[in-house]
Amino acid sequence: MSTLSIDVRRARVEDAAGIAAVHDAAWRLAYRGILPGLDLERMVERRGPAWWTKAIRRHVIVLVLEVDRRVVGYATLGPSRMRTLPYKGEIYEIYVLPEYQGIGLGRRLFQSARRMLADLKFDGLAVRALRSNDGAVGFYRRLGGHTVVETGERIGDTILPVLVFGWQAG
Repeated sequence: MSTLSIDVRRARVEDAAGIAAVHDAAWRLAYRGILPGLDLERMVERRGPAWWTKAIRRHVIVLVLEVDRRVVGYATLGPSRMRTLPYKGEIYEIYVLPEYQGIGLGRRLFQSARRMLADLKFDGLAVRALRSNDGAVGFYRRLGGHTVVETGERIGDTILPVLVFGWQAG
């Protein structure tokens, strides 16, 4: 009999290559056709294993989602960078390998990140998503997020519309 193990835990340095692989595949799927090609490639290449190793060593909060001890997703989180909003925590990024999307693993990772923010005493949380990223926008709406503000983000020479979703504590 075989059983499948699924776990969400804090990232370790030895996870850096797996996280970089998730970042690469998920970003290429999510942002192809949204971000200019050269900007997307620069952003993906900048976040290789060395970048993730450094982030983990600096104690950036990175959670990994493992399926049978393989990193298939990650989330980064911490204090909100949007200080004018009433949400004290923020999930900066949450990504799952394309072949593991649509089966509830992203929801599981989101819930773990939300619990960690609550454990760290961050009241409520915010998440930013490019408005044209239909997958992310739908995901956050299905999880009960409410659009609280629309802003923009400069990527290369382009300013893209960003939706900020919010969740109250609890």
